[in-house]
Amino acid sequence: MSQTVDRALSILPLLAEGPADLGQVAERLDVHKSTALRLLRTLHEHGLVYRQSDQRYRLGARLFALAQEAVENLDVREIAHPHLVELNEQIGHTIHLAVYEENEVLYIDKVESRYPVRMYSRIGKPVAITVAAVAKLLLADLSEPERRAIAEKLDYPMYTARSIPNAAAFLRELATVREQGWATDLGGHEESINCIGAPIRGADGRVVAAMSVSAPNVVVTAEELLTLLPQVRRTAEAISREYSGHTPA
Repeated sequence: MSQTVDRALSILPLLAEGPADLGQVAERLDVHKSTALRLLRTLHEHGLVYRQSDQRYRLGARLFALAQEAVENLDVREIAHPHLVELNEQIGHTIHLAVYEENEVLYIDKVESRYPVRMYSRIGKPVAITVAAVAKLLLADLSEPERRAIAEKLDYPMYTARSIPNAAAFLRELATVREQGWATDLGGHEESINCIGAPIRGADGRVVAAMSVSAPNVVVTAEELLTLLPQVRRTAEAISREYSGHTPA
């Protein structure tokens, strides 16, 4: 990277801390004020910085617009898929990716189990929102008023004896999931199917998607499936880092 580009880009994180005047920018970059001014003018011409009436500079609206456009064009499925395939190759079980859209939790990706017993689930199909691990993860990230409003509107079908029976129990489950950072569905939708899940977060820390690993009892017990939770969480964290643009430690 050329020295000029490097210096110009170094101005942006400085202004992210708050407005700064020409002297402060020059001091941070360790350059003459004339050099700093030339860099600031170039960034200003592109809308990336803005000069206030007090002659201090701040980040420009164009920069925020570009950031928002980049976020909107991110495809979490495209980013997540290679990670889901890699995890599937390691553990062999069915893996789902889901998002919350228009009051529904939908599967947007699926990697099939390598075992003969397969799960009946389809991409684009809504999940059982009151019991599915991915649904719990996505709803748990909402604000308390939002969670309560949703919980009070839902029906609570008793798919099995382990299904969540009512809004109060659902809200308690979401509070637990929010605190611990992972979720399960241990026979809540189908008695013979268990599931564990972890959230995928964006740059702002909010949950943008959720992934899960599911397996029937005839392949692996609930206790054995839970031992895979660290792998599931590591995969979700890796997807989150790539999606949010954070460099792994």
